[in-house]
Amino acid sequence: MTSIPQIIKEEDNSSPLRRDVKMLGNLLGQILVQQGGQSLLDTVEKIRETTKSLRNTSEKTYYDELKNEIAQLKQPMRQQVIRAFAVYFHLVNIAEQNHRVRRRRQYQLEGGPAQPGSLEHVAGVLKQRNFSPDLIRNTLESLSMELIITAHPTEATRRSVLEIHKRLALLLDQLDQQVLSTRERNELHSELFNEVTVLWQTEELRDRKPTVMDEVANGLYYFDETLFEVLPRIHEDLEGSLREAYPDEDWEVPNFLRFGSWIGGDRDGNPNVTADITWQTLKKHRQLALKKYGQSLITVKRQLSQSSHQVRMDEELLDSLREESILEDHEIWAVEHEAYRRKISIMAKKLQLAGQSDHGYQSSEEFLADLKLIKRSLELHYPKGFKQKNLDHLIRQTELFGFHLASLDVRNHSGEHEAAIAEILSAVNLAEDYASLSEEEKLTLLEKVLQDPRPLISPTETYTKETNEIVNVFHMIKKAHEEFGERAIQVYLISMTESASDLLEVLVLAKEAGIYKVAKDGSIESKLNVAPLLETIDDLTAGPKIMEKLFKMDFYQKHLSKLNRVQEVMLGYSDGSKDGGTLTANWKLYKAQQEIHSMAKEYDVRLKFFHGRGGSLGRGGGPLHRSILSQPPETLGDGFKITEQGEILSSRYLVYDIAYRSLEQAASTLLISAAEAASGQAHESGQNKEWEEIMDSISADSLRKYQQLVFGDKDFLTYFNQATPLPELGSLNIGSRPMSRKGSAKFEDLRAIPWVFAWTQSRQLIPAWYAAGTGLAAFAKNEENLAILQEMYEKWSFFRSTIDNLQMALMKADLTAAKEYTAIVDDQTIATRIFSTIEEEYNTTKQVILSMTKMENLMDNIPNIKDSIRLRNPYVDPLSFLQVEVIRKLRKEEDASLKDDLLREVLLTINGIAAGLRNTG
Repeated sequence: MTSIPQIIKEEDNSSPLRRDVKMLGNLLGQILVQQGGQSLLDTVEKIRETTKSLRNTSEKTYYDELKNEIAQLKQPMRQQVIRAFAVYFHLVNIAEQNHRVRRRRQYQLEGGPAQPGSLEHVAGVLKQRNFSPDLIRNTLESLSMELIITAHPTEATRRSVLEIHKRLALLLDQLDQQVLSTRERNELHSELFNEVTVLWQTEELRDRKPTVMDEVANGLYYFDETLFEVLPRIHEDLEGSLREAYPDEDWEVPNFLRFGSWIGGDRDGNPNVTADITWQTLKKHRQLALKKYGQSLITVKRQLSQSSHQVRMDEELLDSLREESILEDHEIWAVEHEAYRRKISIMAKKLQLAGQSDHGYQSSEEFLADLKLIKRSLELHYPKGFKQKNLDHLIRQTELFGFHLASLDVRNHSGEHEAAIAEILSAVNLAEDYASLSEEEKLTLLEKVLQDPRPLISPTETYTKETNEIVNVFHMIKKAHEEFGERAIQVYLISMTESASDLLEVLVLAKEAGIYKVAKDGSIESKLNVAPLLETIDDLTAGPKIMEKLFKMDFYQKHLSKLNRVQEVMLGYSDGSKDGGTLTANWKLYKAQQEIHSMAKEYDVRLKFFHGRGGSLGRGGGPLHRSILSQPPETLGDGFKITEQGEILSSRYLVYDIAYRSLEQAASTLLISAAEAASGQAHESGQNKEWEEIMDSISADSLRKYQQLVFGDKDFLTYFNQATPLPELGSLNIGSRPMSRKGSAKFEDLRAIPWVFAWTQSRQLIPAWYAAGTGLAAFAKNEENLAILQEMYEKWSFFRSTIDNLQMALMKADLTAAKEYTAIVDDQTIATRIFSTIEEEYNTTKQVILSMTKMENLMDNIPNIKDSIRLRNPYVDPLSFLQVEVIRKLRKEEDASLKDDLLREVLLTINGIAAGLRNTG
């Protein structure tokens, strides 16, 4: 049976990855014949061969042949061809993920050196470099990394399809088992065939936009499937690895790695996220946490069959059995002397009643206290040093997840708060037109309000619907603290922070709800960290001054004292990149961290930076551990947050072993980087001011080049709108949030996600690399300067990470395919001129990077990723050619029913290209 084409070298089928890809390709080939006939497979094969030939030669014959073949395709064949290439990439992605699992397992089986980036490896490195146990303990105590899942609409794959992916991954993993009978192996192949068939027959496009609660359910899916188990395991395994490296030490690793969420709390530009929706989200969080604890209790209960006739048990535990009165007769454990099982029966009932009755647990701390009571009792009769692993695991889970599961951040736009405050202050005659006041006047007025115990809002006053909703959010936060615990909502984020008054406005709203309180004697109670989100280039530059104004205020210092003197600051990678280009944005972000951190130190304030990175390179994306390495090391000790969103959730956290590997790499990188900084072993730009001055110069040249095109060329937006599938993206139904703020068509209101998504689809990826080459080349004008850049790449983690991300972006971009999109621009003069500018900058960037890195080809230093991208790109080409053809037809079609069919085909190509490039936005 002829198979669909392989992204492998036919002469080398020896590697397990190539074997898996070939096998899955064969299965899909069989299914294409069964479902669409031999003609479908023949058509796919012909397009694939022609595209491959086009890649290998510049002969126009192949180009004309490919264009003709695609133009000749009619419905339903064209749609089936699109789906064939798209499904194939899904299968390749699954095979690559399985290979990561296989490599990790191979390291463990071989018993040789630990896998780089593993917990065993980092413990060995710490020991080898003579880091003392005390330094490691102190470093761990100071560490805090929170990964925040978001509902940003970049996951193009439906959850139904992702669940098929997971089943396929598990089957591939089972096939890797060494001891399988012929019958077992055949059965697994049969199951694989069935799952690929289901994948082919499943609708990959959503028929409606997800609601916010749909997005909440999608986020909770990863907690249910992997995170609830893998997160405590990371801490436990790090503890074990340190114990092996330092056998004379007693280790207790604190819970430094946690997950949070924005889903259901992020109301910036999303009118669907209301106070009630956030409340429902918190209830869903608790519901899942209680369910998971109940399941874990069953496991522990099965193990703890000890009899009070045989062992001595803790008297407090025995006394607590009086609570059996809350149980129904059928719920009481029948064997009276099995005290642990009786106790766990009570605990299971109290979990069931939590949030519903006074007989239920009122907090996770009560549940945790009972778990520790059992642990203390067990220690009375267990051998010394013995650990009851399942009980310890449940204790760790409870400490990590509480009853809130994941802390929910609340976010809104600064303009929304200002409008509400203006209305409230006007109602009490404190400011007739607050918005028109100068910044200093606003600060004076807000400071006065925040030091006055009296409330501003009267229950008899009538406000607009918008202001009432803002006020309701803060009352909901107050209620959430009482119902779910203060960890349920700890941070309120302010989008588009431009001044210190933006933060004080939120504190005033918190004061009105009783979250922030001031007593008559001037003392303050505060239970909400108010965090600015610095997004644009101008805001990043102004960030240190904004924060210093606040730190100089006495009442704000008192506010911070109630929050362990921690100030959270979020840094937006998306809008900064959209505003000034990726290289300038990354440098401004780095500098802002350094400057704010240094300034905060003078005021005895600890900073927790929150990195709002996207999944794609154009939005600060890339491997999680590399994101950590790119930060100033001195900033890692006080806490570190980072967003995990869209397709990143499925690629990292759908499969347990992949989730484990991603998190252990992140934890290992964070620990070693923080330990280096604490010991003084870090060698970074702080010790080389010349490098910082060079980066200032490079950034300035890059910014000019970027803005010359994006803001200086009057035809650029026309080119962007017409030479990408931007107009069609809104129909993809991948998120509840609108594509632009205020429903505006203005560039400044377009969200960064569709901005990056559209450029990725058109294979140009300019948000991820454009203008970097001009900046770098302007400095590397002679051999001496080039040598400096080479040294910076070798010795500076930030610079190396930035350049490696640029390499990856240039590899993923493909200007041969991208040029096809210029054909759908109405004015070909505009298309030719702007594309020539992009092409010239691409070549400049590629050349200077190769010179700096001393490599012959891009990404020679990361061969596995390089090979994956290089071998994928030619097979994405057919989807790009098909996308251009269908968009061309769609934009000219006037018949509504035909337009619907064509739009569906465009959306299918979008899904396929996203799977092929492993990126959306």
